[in-house]
Amino acid sequence: MVSPRGPPRARPTDMTTPGPLLPPYGVVVGVLLHLVVYLVAVLYRDDNKIKKQDAPALCDLHCCKDEPIRNGLIGQKPPSINPERLKDFGEEDYLNGDVKTWEMKIVSRNEELLRDALSRIPQSSSRTSLSSSNKLIRFEDISAAAFKIQCGVQKTPCMYSRLSKQYGMDIYLKKEFLQYTGSVKERGVLYLLTSLPQDQQRKGVIVASDSNFSMAVAYHASELRIPVFVIMSTSTSPARVKMCREYGAMVISYGTTAKDSQTHARRLAQENAYLYLEEEDSAVYLSGLGTVGLEVYEQVPKLDAVIFPAGGHCGLLAGSAAALKHLNPRISVIGVEPESFPVLQQSLKAGHPIEDQACSNHHFYGDVSGLCFGSNSLQLTGKLVDKVVAVREEDILISMLRLLEYERATVDAEGAIGLAALVAGKLPELKGKRVAIVICSGNLELHLLQQCIARALTLDNRVCRFSLVLSDSPGDISKLLEILAREEARVLDIKQEHTFVTSELFTVEVTCTVETRDKIHTAQLRNALLERYPTATWTER
Repeated sequence: MVSPRGPPRARPTDMTTPGPLLPPYGVVVGVLLHLVVYLVAVLYRDDNKIKKQDAPALCDLHCCKDEPIRNGLIGQKPPSINPERLKDFGEEDYLNGDVKTWEMKIVSRNEELLRDALSRIPQSSSRTSLSSSNKLIRFEDISAAAFKIQCGVQKTPCMYSRLSKQYGMDIYLKKEFLQYTGSVKERGVLYLLTSLPQDQQRKGVIVASDSNFSMAVAYHASELRIPVFVIMSTSTSPARVKMCREYGAMVISYGTTAKDSQTHARRLAQENAYLYLEEEDSAVYLSGLGTVGLEVYEQVPKLDAVIFPAGGHCGLLAGSAAALKHLNPRISVIGVEPESFPVLQQSLKAGHPIEDQACSNHHFYGDVSGLCFGSNSLQLTGKLVDKVVAVREEDILISMLRLLEYERATVDAEGAIGLAALVAGKLPELKGKRVAIVICSGNLELHLLQQCIARALTLDNRVCRFSLVLSDSPGDISKLLEILAREEARVLDIKQEHTFVTSELFTVEVTCTVETRDKIHTAQLRNALLERYPTATWTER
């Protein structure tokens, strides 16, 4: 059959004439695409290099939670703690995982650079323990100290006091005597010890005193597993020696005076590579003490004034003033020191630390009676503290009595001196305001406690003594006791003298010691006795 489409057409034959020598179209397109991609990659790489040169890498400024910080910019300053965040920060954040912590490890060359930098810090000529920086502490330093020591010291309460009505103001007591060693010095000591290089921590530290500072060093050095040696004079109270040993320190009794023990401690430190520590105004120590100001500001809202103990060792006053004035410059910061040893006021007037005074009653005043130990704390005090007042020994004793009666707090002179300013009426401008008082120490020895309370009761017109002459006949003593019972006076002691009497024969001299409620009750008892016995004489306090 013949196909309807017709006969098939013949295939075209190949051309024998050669065409032009050009590459295929697809090859050209592929080469161009590769060229474009290469140019884009080169431009992108160059742009990244420029950006890295202009700004530091983010990994140098921020750290991951699970990785250690790597060596980066040594001079880069860490971000400071925001003051507004500080009042909301607590231990709950740490437990809930909202606060990230890191571990820093410096290796190789950078460790040598840091050691060289520390060695260039100027050393004080009169201090051989730690380098004392001449720059004033910053709020960031105190915030960093608060974060670092928060797990090693107590966050003591700052509670409203029942003494508020008696003195006409809202009084809040910051009870730093509740620390483990009974002193606020733990804050500065712990931050000081944790800031030491690891090689020095392995070698150990040594101190030479029986002060609260030495007690804090003994306890916290033992807790950090740092070898600690305490040199005490042979005149130190046995109770102090026992307590220091119980904290974990190696206690050595040497010399009859504090100067002898200090000389021996320095010689041991030089021979055995120990670090000799003494209380001073280094930036690290002041920053640790300044954490008290942070806590008071956080615990008591709308504060008007804060009262601190002062004296020669005014590190607590200076460090806390730096924190409080940064958070609220309107808060008044007031220091109180003994009237018989006004070393801080005299140092402020002179413009330099006064070191040629001596306190005759060191056992009572404790650390308040120390010499002014540095220019950093003195400069901070002169710049930030609003007022420094001096109080009598009698006011301190009555303040100790008030704290024992109203707050059930057994404190020493350093702890009670802040309240003594209110007892003496030295701060009338605080009437009707909200005031916080730092009760910084409670290390009062038992034999001193008995003497202080007995003397304070006498000064407060609560214990009085009188003498009178009675006829040596039955019934006269009982009549005297009836008058005392009617006036509701409690007889503490009564003595009769028959032999050494200069009055008439057959008479007896009776001396009575009685306890009354207050000054008004004492006056009523005196009038009642003088009405019945006109020759009665009262022993003045």
